[in-house]
Amino acid sequence: MGRGGGAGASRARGGGAGASRARGGGAGASRARGGGVRASTERGGTARWREARPGDKAFALAYCAVLAAYNNVLGVHPWHNRRYVRVNLSATGVALAAAALSGLTPADLGLGRGRWMPDRPGYRLAAAVAAGWLLIAVVPAARPLLDDKRITSLDARAAAYQALVRIPVGTALWEEVAFRGVLQAALRRVMPKTAAIAVTSCLFGVWHIRPTLQALRANGLAGTRGRTVAGVTAAVAATTAGGVVFSWLRERTGSLTAPILLHVATNSGGLITALAVAAADQAAPPGVVRRPPA
Repeated sequence: MGRGGGAGASRARGGGAGASRARGGGAGASRARGGGVRASTERGGTARWREARPGDKAFALAYCAVLAAYNNVLGVHPWHNRRYVRVNLSATGVALAAAALSGLTPADLGLGRGRWMPDRPGYRLAAAVAAGWLLIAVVPAARPLLDDKRITSLDARAAAYQALVRIPVGTALWEEVAFRGVLQAALRRVMPKTAAIAVTSCLFGVWHIRPTLQALRANGLAGTRGRTVAGVTAAVAATTAGGVVFSWLRERTGSLTAPILLHVATNSGGLITALAVAAADQAAPPGVVRRPPA
């Protein structure tokens, strides 16, 4: 009994049930640390969907409706194009304010402390996209993909503004905050992760209907209704697939910065590549065909 210390000594060494609860914090302490059942989170800071409040569903539904209409209705007006960066920056602020009022935290949105760097997956995917644009530029058969009159008609100043301001701030920042930030976090409160990514990505595809129609018309590719429908369907499918990659990257890194970087690499990289190829074609000596006929 002297060596083992008996039951009392055993409790003293092991801390007993009471000490175990004190060390682990028990169920009550666990709730206190996590801020209650409602505040428990997964990687990336997004609240688990099983703990959603009724108001969370209403916010997610209303936000989906606003996004579905924003780019396809508001974007039609010429004043939106003239004030593109300012309008979309304002929309970014409104979306973040609405998210905060709905109970989403910076961590839920991928903007929490320590989440400001893209992390390795973000850098690697951005580098892969840059390599892809370079490959398209050097393969003659792929160059028609870069033939967009809206880009190749830009002068140097307009091109710099597009690549350095309009796309990073007016497009990538706004769309990533709107979709991978607020929408994905709002949906993660009311449905499982896979379903939230699917809905976010599909809505991102719908977002691109009006821009695709404008691109087809600007390049003379909207001849018949069938060709127009096919072009829009292909663009929606492509941007939906891209949205899945952006959403996966958001979940993988827990940061919104990573999909923003990838978005900029995709859009600005495509613009810079198209301008570089167009400039090379114009500088080619007479009789040298660098781009195959469309």
